[in-house]
Amino acid sequence: MGGKNPYIQETPYKPATKKYKVTFHVDGETKEVEVDPAQVPYGHDGLPGSILDVALGAGIGLDHACGGVNACSTCHVIVEKGSESCNEATDDEFDELDEAPGITPKSRLGCQCVPDGTADIVIEVPSWNKNYAKEHH
Repeated sequence: MGGKNPYIQETPYKPATKKYKVTFHVDGETKEVEVDPAQVPYGHDGLPGSILDVALGAGIGLDHACGGVNACSTCHVIVEKGSESCNEATDDEFDELDEAPGITPKSRLGCQCVPDGTADIVIEVPSWNKNYAKEHH
C-alpha cells in the first residue's frame, strides 16, 4: 500500500546522516541491522528510514495493515534503547497507539518512528503482534 494519510498532519522527522545499528528482538531471536542512510528508503511503507522501513528492508516481518500511513496500530513496537534519537511521537500517532494492546511508555508505531542516527536503537516487536496467516507472493 504505502503513501500518505490525507487525514493527518505530516509527521516531522530528521533523517539520519550517518550509519547506525538497529537491534530487533522478535520471537525470542535477535537480529542486528546496520542502517546506511544512503540506502534509505528501503521500500515504500512507512516514513523513509522509519523502524518499519528498516525492518522490511532487512527482511524482518513487521505487520502494517494500513501500509505504514499511521492509520492503524499493527506496527506497534517498543523502543527499548535509543529513543532519544527518534523523532517525537505526534498526537495522531498516540491516537493510533491507544488502539494497540500492551502499550508501554516506550511504545511507538514503527511506521512513524524515525531514528536520526545519533544512537543505536533496540526494538522489541511484541510477540502478540504477528500475523501468522500471511499470503506469500
